[in-house]
Amino acid sequence: MSALIYLIPVALLLGLLGLVAFLWALKSGQFEDLDGAAHRVLLDEEEEDEAAKNESDRHHRS
Repeated sequence: MSALIYLIPVALLLGLLGLVAFLWALKSGQFEDLDGAAHRVLLDEEEEDEAAKNESDRHHRS
């Protein structure tokens, strides 16, 4: 029974720490683009390089 005196505050502290970490991740935009990483895995590096080069060329021409 005396172990509960230590375990309950530790559990509450860890729960609060997890909630703070989740809220920080939510506020910093970690969950904004959930599909982006999944799509990038399927793309070839060559296609990405060409797309980046084309985008860079468009910015330089403007």
